[in-house]
Amino acid sequence: MTLLGPADVRRLAAELGVRPTKKWGQNFVVDANTVRRIVRTAALDADDVVLEVGPGLGSLTLGLLDVAARVIAVEVDPVLAEQLPRTVASYAPEDVAERLDVVAADALLVNALPGPAPTALVANLPYNVAVPVLLRALERWPSLRHGLVMVQAEVADRIVAPPGSRTYGVPSVKVAWWAEARRAGSVPRSVFWPVPNVDSALVAVRRRPAPPLTADVRRERVFAVIDAAFAQRRKALRSALAGLAGSPAEAERVLRAAGVDPLARGESLSVGDFARLAAVMGP
Repeated sequence: MTLLGPADVRRLAAELGVRPTKKWGQNFVVDANTVRRIVRTAALDADDVVLEVGPGLGSLTLGLLDVAARVIAVEVDPVLAEQLPRTVASYAPEDVAERLDVVAADALLVNALPGPAPTALVANLPYNVAVPVLLRALERWPSLRHGLVMVQAEVADRIVAPPGSRTYGVPSVKVAWWAEARRAGSVPRSVFWPVPNVDSALVAVRRRPAPPLTADVRRERVFAVIDAAFAQRRKALRSALAGLAGSPAEAERVLRAAGVDPLARGESLSVGDFARLAAVMGP
């Protein structure tokens, strides 16, 4: 499979009149070895259907098509979405190009995808919406078994942080609801065009069962408790959850009933602890 190099990316962008925009968080990968590394680290099977968000000019798309059964690429930029099938047809054999589906849409709004359900998420996620896109994909597509996403290094640290760590917060807990996440390596700035002013990292995720809930408690309720706990992360949970519970006294009652110290902070709780809190607090 022929992959795109720096000259190819810049030529395609010039032909399309495309200038990477901050609005859509566009930084295109121009290094073929980085693409090969991402595909290798993603550990895809030959029967995997890959969901790629933000394919851009197709650097990673070509690498994914080389190993996966199918690639569903969701691209918000209509110019890039229209061009992607043509680029793949130019660089890949015909039987490979036929395994690509392109959806011209905002990944945060997509509710239906063509063909078989995706089993893996592999993407250079737009940095400005990386966490919402990851959470939305895990929620909307339960068929996703595993994935590898490239995000801003600082965001990667927050996603994989364990309870009690300095970077543990809302992204850490909400991703943990759906999957186990781990850092899978760093990515140098030099492999992108334009060169970003932040470092990047790979995060590997593998789906696992969500914490058990009582029948009348929804995940949305758990996430509301998580949001409240971290909205004022320096406050004890007795105070941080007072608004959601109705009063500091009721928050303390709920915390004690769930086996949580009312003076603890949100950063010390696991996703299972938050699920218990929500169950005690009720729908």
